[in-house]
Amino acid sequence: MFNTQLFIYIVKRLVQAIPLLFLVSVISFFIIRLSPVDPLAELRINPSISQETLKAEEKRLGLDKPLIIQYGLWLKSFLKGDLGVSVTGEKVSDKLMERIPNTLLLTGVVILLTWLVGIPLGIYAALNWKKPVDRMMTILTSIGMAVPSFFFALLLLIFAVKTGWFPTGGLTCYDFSTYSPLHKVLDVMHHLVLPVTVLFTLSLSGLQRQMRGNLLDVLGSDYVKFARAKGLSENKVVYKHALRNAINPMVTLLGFEFASLLSGAALTEYVFQYPGLGRLILEAVMKSDINLVMASLMMGTIMLILGNLIADILLKTVDPRVSVN
Repeated sequence: MFNTQLFIYIVKRLVQAIPLLFLVSVISFFIIRLSPVDPLAELRINPSISQETLKAEEKRLGLDKPLIIQYGLWLKSFLKGDLGVSVTGEKVSDKLMERIPNTLLLTGVVILLTWLVGIPLGIYAALNWKKPVDRMMTILTSIGMAVPSFFFALLLLIFAVKTGWFPTGGLTCYDFSTYSPLHKVLDVMHHLVLPVTVLFTLSLSGLQRQMRGNLLDVLGSDYVKFARAKGLSENKVVYKHALRNAINPMVTLLGFEFASLLSGAALTEYVFQYPGLGRLILEAVMKSDINLVMASLMMGTIMLILGNLIADILLKTVDPRVSVN
């Protein structure tokens, strides 16, 4: 049945996202443009490039105009769906279409594994509160949250180089096109092992501890004590009454987890030379490739907004008592 209230809520959230996107674009554009990095630095140090060619490139990229005019031209093109070209002459839209699916694949696998493992571990730790297994899991999750993703990625990269068990970069092998369909799937999975391990470890620690804390809070509430006093079995008290309320805040965290994965994936993608959106943004920023940076940041912001919106919709689906307005 069509839910008019939910539809109106979705439309309102999308409309509210417009000023956010505008603010992100303004801040990002002027920060990048005011940086000392010259997007034509490689051409300027090349003695075979003439001044006429440099001036033509400056005109093509709009570097010969005032900043406010440059931003206006970029915004006009963006609203028309024209993302422009990078400093290398490639179409930005083509580069984004190559990278966005790879980032969605990486973050999707990490989120799926994190929830499949983190929620049960959090429940198990809460039900064994202050027991040796709970204390051990607390220590392990503390270590997982303390280790920087970049450092952990470097350690795994060194491990892969020393052992040769895993690929050290990329998403597929060089002869990927010659593989059978099953072999292609296995090859992609093999390349995903290390970057997924890094992001999964960091995400799992926070999710498991959050689930443990939520369930412990709910198990100490009055209505759970009342349910036990009525003589209900412990399984029914935990899984029918307590867990349902403890897991609601976790659904809300889904959007934030998606956001943190996108930001954390940038360094991980760069270490493993994974062809994702995060690595693309880092490389574009270092070259001050304004069109590529702006398009990548806007796509990343849109993905974050959609991630939070999906989390809110899931929360409403899981708990009909939650109102949307």
